[in-house]
Amino acid sequence: MLDIKFIRENAEAIKAGAKKKHLEVDIDRLLAVDEKRRGLMQEAEGMRAKQNEANDKVAAANPGERSMILPELKKLKESLQKKEEELKTLDHDWQLLMVQVPNVPDLSVPEGESDADNKEIKVWGDKPNIQNPRSHIDLMQALGMADFERGTKVAGFRGYFLKGDGALLNFAIWRYAQDFFLQKGFMPMIVPSLVRRVNFLGTGYIPQSEEDLYKTQDGDFLAGTAEVATMGYHMNEILDGKELPLKYLSFSPCFRREAGSHGKDVKGLIRVHEFYKWEQVVLCEASHEVSVELHEWLKRNTEEFIESLKIPYHTVINCGGDLGLGQVKKYDIELWVPGENTYREISSASYFHDFQTRRLNIRYRDAEGKMQYAHSLNNTAIPTPRILVSLIENYQNEDGSITVPEVLRPYMGKDKIEKVV
Repeated sequence: MLDIKFIRENAEAIKAGAKKKHLEVDIDRLLAVDEKRRGLMQEAEGMRAKQNEANDKVAAANPGERSMILPELKKLKESLQKKEEELKTLDHDWQLLMVQVPNVPDLSVPEGESDADNKEIKVWGDKPNIQNPRSHIDLMQALGMADFERGTKVAGFRGYFLKGDGALLNFAIWRYAQDFFLQKGFMPMIVPSLVRRVNFLGTGYIPQSEEDLYKTQDGDFLAGTAEVATMGYHMNEILDGKELPLKYLSFSPCFRREAGSHGKDVKGLIRVHEFYKWEQVVLCEASHEVSVELHEWLKRNTEEFIESLKIPYHTVINCGGDLGLGQVKKYDIELWVPGENTYREISSASYFHDFQTRRLNIRYRDAEGKMQYAHSLNNTAIPTPRILVSLIENYQNEDGSITVPEVLRPYMGKDKIEKVV
């Protein structure tokens, strides 16, 4: 959520930012409601002052004078109640409009309507020379690493079982990711997947992406990223500015309905409903320069992780139309998938300034003792089982076996995955 004072003073810039993100929001209506709301608040405050004066008169009056003042006091009270009800209704409308206002994208964000317009800024690694590469689905099924048919039988559309070396390879990635990212100075956390609605409002996933969330009968939601619960961890708290930045490496199961993607990637591990993620989440001081520096650092962490696995990738800067409501800027890291002859997204690095922390009321005292809203950032460390897609396809051999990446061998206990005879 943006500061309403900032919105009043920069209405045209916010309109331009919304246009760049291809989001519809009525800033003029918000400003009109805000002006009326401020007027009502002043009127209500004036009426409370008159009511207090009348109360003081009643307290000091004799019985005869009191009988003359009480009707006036009753009238004031009734008028104030009506005004407060009117203000309550208007305040609700104001809040609904406020949560729809997008953050202003950075000037470096390119124009564009969708991920097809994202701009490549880096290419790393040599693509393997594989004649007639097989898909991860064929390879995993042939090696007994996954069962998609029984996954669908048990879990429904997009269901899957990882088994044998498929499960062990997944565990190996978790353990290696833990060791790799904790060397960067993160605090490890296992966070809830079942999360209250307020956390999704705070992080900006509601109202924009609500259709992609699983909802419980009690009105709570299953999160599609550990970011949501991690950001809620410090909700309504005042942090010690000397402890910033706070760096968390959070792990959780994740759930996404993949609404609107029916017919896309219906087979395999690219677009599943249930998965797992290590997520990097940072809270820092309210400084654009610090946010930019940490954003680059988070992106580079995941790039280094992918490079250690020796999987070819490229990094793109996301265009305006591929940014979420609160993001100022975002990078996607996409891994090479030989079976599809294309790159597939594995990680998104974003920074938000104080967009999320205003909604979640996460503040700190700076060196001068002034209260500030912290800045927030996040980036996927690694999602599983999606990374298995590119890993298995890039490391496939002509005989159908899979070479285990060198850094994973201590965790896997073998150099190659072969069919058990």
